[in-house]
Amino acid sequence: MFTIATTLLALGAHRPGSLQRLSALRGAATRTLMALPTATAVGEPGTEAFKVNFAEGGKPASPWHDVPLEAGNGLYNMITEIPKYTTAKMEIDTKSPNNPIVQDEKKGKLRYYHGCIFWNYGCLPQTWEDPNVKGSAEVGGAFGDNDPIDVVEIGSKRLEMGSITPVKAIGVLSMIDDGELDWKVIAIAANDPMAAEINDVADLEAKMPGVVSGIREWFRWYKTPDDKPLNGFGHGEKCLGAAEAKHAIEETHGFYKDLIAGKSEKGKLWLPSA
Repeated sequence: MFTIATTLLALGAHRPGSLQRLSALRGAATRTLMALPTATAVGEPGTEAFKVNFAEGGKPASPWHDVPLEAGNGLYNMITEIPKYTTAKMEIDTKSPNNPIVQDEKKGKLRYYHGCIFWNYGCLPQTWEDPNVKGSAEVGGAFGDNDPIDVVEIGSKRLEMGSITPVKAIGVLSMIDDGELDWKVIAIAANDPMAAEINDVADLEAKMPGVVSGIREWFRWYKTPDDKPLNGFGHGEKCLGAAEAKHAIEETHGFYKDLIAGKSEKGKLWLPSA
């Protein structure tokens, strides 16, 4: 068992406007200082019983709903689901109460990548790729994949499963997976030694050449050992820049707000009570 120590939202903690928007979504009073939920792993890794639960103030919390999207100073909070150099296919369970991180299953078997992932992988809270919204012609009109927006974090440190990390959005790939739009935001941890030097895709290509193509090709091919077709990419396979990444994040945050407000069909998704 591990417990991730409580952290405070120091950046942007005294921005009443942002906190008021957050409390409106959560149905709670505005607070000037927000404690982030803590993560605790239970069960034996590699079994169906293993999961990472979250709590705040001694009560169950959801990493999807109870962690603010924004971390202040233009940064976003990333929830790490799959640490770099691991193979277990972990994800936030959007359909279970309080959305723990669990290992994905297919046909009754736990899922593993056929090779390790070389970056930290997770998602941004309070975002949602709406499966009812048709994408533009640049993504072939694909609909959203019904999940929070994904993040590939390229920093040097291996992030802990369930950790909450402020990241800087650098770019975004519009992956098409099984006909669904599955954005992949490329980001770097704000405290990484290279973070100050990388602000956009051009910086990334100059400072860390091959990373963008490596991410693209890894996600293109990773399902083929299971006899699945190659994944495709919209926008002519181009990695869009930081501005486009922020637009995708804000768009999916808007979809999320509509979901919470009851303006979109939730299907089997677990949402907190009002």
